[in-house]
Amino acid sequence: MPPASSHSYMIKYMSLGVLVLQTTSLVLTMRYSRTLIEDSPRYLASSAVVSAEVLKIVICTLLVFTENGFSVRAMYQLLREEIVKRPGETMKLAIPAGIYTLQNNLLYVALSNLDAATYQVTYQLKILTTALFSVSMLGKKLSFHQWLSLLVLITGITLVQWPSVVNNDTERQVLTANSQFVGLMAVLMACVSSGFAGVYFEKILKETRQSIWVRNIQLGLFGFVLGFGGMIIHDGPLLKQSGMFQGYNTITCIVVVLQALGGLVVAMVIKYADNILKGFATSLSIIISALISYLVLDDFSPTRVFFAGTLLVILSTFLYGYEGKPASSGVTSV
Repeated sequence: MPPASSHSYMIKYMSLGVLVLQTTSLVLTMRYSRTLIEDSPRYLASSAVVSAEVLKIVICTLLVFTENGFSVRAMYQLLREEIVKRPGETMKLAIPAGIYTLQNNLLYVALSNLDAATYQVTYQLKILTTALFSVSMLGKKLSFHQWLSLLVLITGITLVQWPSVVNNDTERQVLTANSQFVGLMAVLMACVSSGFAGVYFEKILKETRQSIWVRNIQLGLFGFVLGFGGMIIHDGPLLKQSGMFQGYNTITCIVVVLQALGGLVVAMVIKYADNILKGFATSLSIIISALISYLVLDDFSPTRVFFAGTLLVILSTFLYGYEGKPASSGVTSV
């Protein structure tokens, strides 16, 4: 195999490994951080979202700085030209930024009420919402295999959510059911918001030639403003009482870093790998999350029905990317 080809394959599989690691680590650490019992108050999800947006802006700014030959002046001129002098283009990012902010908060709610494995599998429903929005907003056409994969996906999600535990303690059963319902509604809303925001952002990227890092800075600026406003409105009293960084610990900081890096990792995979490898990364992440959730976190008891649903979700992922590219090939799903 020629050296160039070997180098290409190496980058593909390296990006695949990074995506698997990032996705699995984020789900498990976020789940662990939301269920960890400590003497201090639990950290605010809204605060973590805002912190992640700030870190994302910093990282993208450093990448723009690198692209401009480590010249502060060149970076400043580029950002001023692309962001300040083109307010119309910048304002286009307000809609997906608001939706992404909502989505990120919903993921914290979902992982506070669902085990990591169930969340990870159910969240793959975003493939369906992305496909539907791509057809309606971008006019994309899906092949028979892709439509079939969506049907398989829905079947798999249904099996994953199928009730399988009978608890003699009625009160505990009701509370558990209510908690799972809240978590399920949160992840379903996150799937819808992910699909719409992803396709909308993809449309914007295709209409302009701006750097993806500049676009992410614009997105992050709106995300920070909207997230900060939401934090003040929703958690104002708690902020006055204990501050923005209440309950922060090492695990919380890891969650913030992983969430900030999420979009950048997906962008790297889309650039260097194909969609079948991306689907493989998602599927492998589901399996690893389920195993760790069962063996380490001890918050998940897999059943045959769950395994059947998981296999169908994995099958649908491969089937959807088998012919051509998925409906949304963007840097969008977080």
